[in-house]
Formats: sequence, structure tokens, C-alpha cells
Amino acid sequence: MVLIKPLMTEKLLKLVESENKIAFEVERKANKSAIKQAVEKMFNVKVVKVNTMIRKNKKIAIVKLAKENPAIDLATQLGII
Repeated sequence: MVLIKPLMTEKLLKLVESENKIAFEVERKANKSAIKQAVEKMFNVKVVKVNTMIRKNKKIAIVKLAKENPAIDLATQLGII
């Protein structure tokens, strides 16, 4: 399982609304292509770009979705909004 859990903070909420991005905590060993495949397969959306960072020993992936897949809909579906 590549994706651990979705993340939501006030800053990430702005990314969901303005840039069509959503964030997940992911496995430390997961690479960008594995994260992209996992998100596309699990949520049936098109991923345009994946950015990753490590904060407090946790890997975070910020995933940009295609315009036809609003991130706000996915966030609502996940129950984080």
C-alpha cells in the first residue's frame, strides 16, 4: 500500500481550491511513478504531476490532478472537507 492517509491543513485546503492539488502521506520508499499509479488506480482520476517532500520523518506527496478531475470532489469523497 503506497498511500497511507490523505492530509488536510489550512494551507493544503488552499491548494485544493486554487491549484487542483491534494496531499497524501505515503510510504517512505515510494517513488513518484508508484504514487501516481496508486492515486490513479485507487480514485479513478488522472494525475498530472507529483511532488514529494519529507517532513518530520514522514514522506508527503502533493498530487496535481487533471482539470477534468476536481480535487475538491476527491477531498469530499475522502471525507477530509
